[in-house]
Amino acid sequence: MRVEIWSDIACPWCYVGKARFDKALAAFPHRDRIEVVHRSFELDPARPKGAPELVLPMLAKKYGMSEAQAAEAERNLGQNAAAEGLPYLTEGRDHGSTFDMHRLLHLAKARGRQDELLAVLYRANFAETATVFGDDERLVALAVEAGLEEAEAREVLADGQRYAAEVRADERAATELGASGVPFFVLDRRYGVSGAQPADVFTQALTQAWESHVPASGLATPAGAEGGEACGPDGCEVPKG
Repeated sequence: MRVEIWSDIACPWCYVGKARFDKALAAFPHRDRIEVVHRSFELDPARPKGAPELVLPMLAKKYGMSEAQAAEAERNLGQNAAAEGLPYLTEGRDHGSTFDMHRLLHLAKARGRQDELLAVLYRANFAETATVFGDDERLVALAVEAGLEEAEAREVLADGQRYAAEVRADERAATELGASGVPFFVLDRRYGVSGAQPADVFTQALTQAWESHVPASGLATPAGAEGGEACGPDGCEVPKG
């Protein structure tokens, strides 16, 4: 069975949601027969390369809040991440275009290293101070850490059209499936789960999809899988204290 996960490296709920899904998958009895494919979804596709901005001022502007309120929201997100065993910097992070990272993720998919690269990119964005936005040398180093060839990663970054069509195809598919935010999980192209749901919800969804053999028209939502925290074009849901 295939599970497709639409996400963006700049999305904190995608970072948390992946950890929760991975926890559910690790305990799933048929995990060796589950293929996980990560799909591209840019929260800010119009943002140009090389124009990062600090997260706290960006959040304050987007949500019409003070920077102190934005900092509190980030601390709450950090607590959600910590609960999943994830490191999370609540201050000093920046935000920018993720298009090149998505192109590299398609290269990693072709080389069988997609999950490894996604994990490295999430860690670099959410847990390290060095920027990943618009810094090709940083991205090359991260690609090599994930097991990709340095020369090939450089070639992809140097050619803005390499894997661009694959990124856009993923984004069109998300629209066709009704995804307006991420993370968005599609199981066997029959069930859709939105948001960073608890691990037990992903367990239920995996079980229901595995045990169901009747094709459905469109995507159904497994029971109990409604309303998970997500990020969309207008921003990410702000966790309450």
